[in-house]
Amino acid sequence: MKSRLLIVLIAAATLLSCNTNKENTLAYFRDLKTQEMGSLPMPKGEYKILIQPDDELVISVTSAVPEATAVYNLPMDNPAIRGNLRMATQPRTQTYIVDEKGDVVLPVLGRVHVAGKTTNAIAEEITGMIAQNVKDPYVRVDIVNFSVDVMGEVRAPQRVFTERQHFTVLDALSQCGDLTEYAQRDCVYVIRTENGKREYHRLNLNSSDVFNSPYFYLKQNDVIYVEPNKIRVDNSKYNQHNAFRLSVTSTIVSGVSVIASLIIALTR
Repeated sequence: MKSRLLIVLIAAATLLSCNTNKENTLAYFRDLKTQEMGSLPMPKGEYKILIQPDDELVISVTSAVPEATAVYNLPMDNPAIRGNLRMATQPRTQTYIVDEKGDVVLPVLGRVHVAGKTTNAIAEEITGMIAQNVKDPYVRVDIVNFSVDVMGEVRAPQRVFTERQHFTVLDALSQCGDLTEYAQRDCVYVIRTENGKREYHRLNLNSSDVFNSPYFYLKQNDVIYVEPNKIRVDNSKYNQHNAFRLSVTSTIVSGVSVIASLIIALTR
């Protein structure tokens, strides 16, 4: 009787703590609660996605006279570029994989170094090269394999792909179905590898100051980890403890059953 009462009290306390947690911590940007309108901070400095090896770039070349730029959109079977490009889904575009040296090999133009540059800078450089032979060329460069990993207390942990040039932590969390009710919203970590160094930064989604963080906008291969709150940790410990007790009990019962069967067999 006492053990049943204890279980009921523990369950009630857990429910009350869950309700309190939901009321107080599920909202984002709680510092804006008292304001009806206002402005949000912008990240300091210019946000840039810099190309790196293994990135996939879609490069399309056009002009007022399509025939003049057709040679810059050669098909895959051209031996000069075979193995370094493959056909994209749209006509007159090619997908190029940046090699380990940070280069791509373009039709007519040959090898072009793109690592460490933005897509706009690459487009401007290629435009200048083509402009020597074609009047008013237009070059568009897009990265198509931009991805980040999202794990921890989100509803659908996964690798998120996007073709957008500006992709934020909120965008990534939204793609994963948002945070769970067990997420610790002031402990969202962004882990980033740059220049051979792996660094991390903790974001507090309870505060609108997160918009001013250089880690608010994501970069290629960032990892987002959402830490579980105390309720999730306590529940996990409680479930593990119960599972262990059940396993031990099951083992003891099985052992007693075997011993009893042997005793009965011997007595007969």
